[in-house]
Amino acid sequence: MKILVCISHVPDTTSKINFTDGDTKFDTNGVQFVINPNDEFGLTRAMWFKEKQGATVHVANVGGPETEPTLRKALAIGADEAIRVNTAPTDGYSVAKQLAHIVKDGGYDLVIGGRESIDYNGGMVPGMIAHLTGASFINNCIGLEIEGDTATAIREIDGGKETLKANLPLVIGGQKGLVEESDLRIPNMRGIMQARSKPLQAKEAVDASAETQAVKFEKPAPKGAVKLVDSVDELVALLHNEAKVI
Repeated sequence: MKILVCISHVPDTTSKINFTDGDTKFDTNGVQFVINPNDEFGLTRAMWFKEKQGATVHVANVGGPETEPTLRKALAIGADEAIRVNTAPTDGYSVAKQLAHIVKDGGYDLVIGGRESIDYNGGMVPGMIAHLTGASFINNCIGLEIEGDTATAIREIDGGKETLKANLPLVIGGQKGLVEESDLRIPNMRGIMQARSKPLQAKEAVDASAETQAVKFEKPAPKGAVKLVDSVDELVALLHNEAKVI
């Protein structure tokens, strides 16, 4: 089985976020980047298929040379090969089209992407890859088993879980629950040393126009001052007269 894990290069959640050029561009100065958490769950599940079923695992992302340390981390975790499409990830459609080209060219049986990235939260790419490649698609995936050419997946739905079967090739949008958080891999020294000699290809992009454009970003308004009250009567009065919630 041949698996491709799509890796997004995203800011660490502890990073301070700012915007430039009239709040139209993300300011990367001083920002630490990591593997998108939803993708990390998928990568760990792919490692299980590699160890238990002998799968070959490749990772891919769309971005400039600055994303290569993130791909090297994925190689250090255990992926066999990395592919970087050398173009800026302008929107979900353009990213999906680049990755779909990689999928078609590589003949992958299973494509694992994150349900969404934690930077722009678009949640579009895995579904678009499935459409562009003609593969089956399961989103919000929290469980996955492969037996021959058949996949059994569990996904979250409102109020519960749903178990589905699908034939390969398959694209999933994974999330927390696909593996336990305690099972997430941290690169060890041996993995880091091996990652240096593993293939990391930089491929030129195919033609793909962006279908959406970010016009402006706006950070949440700062929280207001805390008002302390000394009695229940005062609290009730404030909720009624100022907050107008009762």
